[in-house]
Amino acid sequence: MRSAAKSDIAARWIRRWLILIALMVYAMILIGGMTRLTDSGLSITEWDPISGAIPPLGDAAWAAEFAKYQQTAEFQQQNYNMTLSEFQYIYWWEWGHRLFGRLIGLVAVGGLVWFWMKNWLSPALRNRLIVLIGLGGLQGFIGWWMVASGIGDTDRLDVAPYRLATHFMLALIIIGYTFWLWLDLGHRARLKPVSGLRLAALVLLGLVTLQMASGALVAGLDAGRTYTDWPYMSGAFFPSNYVEGELGLRSLFEGRAATQFNHRFLAYVIWGLSLACVVFKWGQAGWREVSTIAVLITLQAVWGIVTLVHGAPLELAIVHQALGVIVFTACVRLVWLTAPQRELSAV
Repeated sequence: MRSAAKSDIAARWIRRWLILIALMVYAMILIGGMTRLTDSGLSITEWDPISGAIPPLGDAAWAAEFAKYQQTAEFQQQNYNMTLSEFQYIYWWEWGHRLFGRLIGLVAVGGLVWFWMKNWLSPALRNRLIVLIGLGGLQGFIGWWMVASGIGDTDRLDVAPYRLATHFMLALIIIGYTFWLWLDLGHRARLKPVSGLRLAALVLLGLVTLQMASGALVAGLDAGRTYTDWPYMSGAFFPSNYVEGELGLRSLFEGRAATQFNHRFLAYVIWGLSLACVVFKWGQAGWREVSTIAVLITLQAVWGIVTLVHGAPLELAIVHQALGVIVFTACVRLVWLTAPQRELSAV
């Protein structure tokens, strides 16, 4: 087989594998969001990568798992009236979240091994895919590090917001990196250089990434259900308790008023910047891509407001998160399109 033909076939199958991983990570983010919104994350108090894949079998096993959960502060201070059937509901969410993570790992490692055996990986691509697998393995450790913050000798009723945000941001990095590799192997032409477009793309991606981290803090603190009026917060544009006395500067990351206000304010900035990009880049290369991002950001902002005023119910909040990831990947694509042309071949 000619080298060029072999490279094309390899690239086609590796791109299919990469997009499958990206879609699975996207689904994993949504499953993780559901796990958080249903307060299921602390239902499994141990991390057993192998044996943990098997759920409790029989009444005795379920009773043992429930007894472990009853030792957590979340149960003792918040869910002390929980029944076994209610515990099983949150357990299945967390178990499913972890099982799907294992499945992603199998697909990722299995694909890498297969392509390596087929001799379909150039040194540059092989190294990038090893980095991708490494990020996935790190995500598993970060996930347990997050859960560990809410069990054992602690009075936390949920996982630490910082650790939740770290876990979520690493998932975004993984999906963004996977998508970037998929684009690299597609050999699509980049956009012609346009004054300011590269900078605008980088700023948009940076702000959207920061906004996603901000949203993770809001979710971790349940701040989205604290102030449910808009455009005000308890009748004021700027909350009077933005800085909480006992928290001080930590209010920026641990205060419900501060984190929700920051999330709102960043949304206004990103929305305004996206519209400005549409106006200033009208008719130039990249205008359609910028316009698409502006439309997505507008939809996300409107949906965020709807979610907020309804008290962030599960079904609305998870769509808000799903749209956020789509906005993020659209920004990654724009940065890729404005980057210098670089070749990455499969073989």
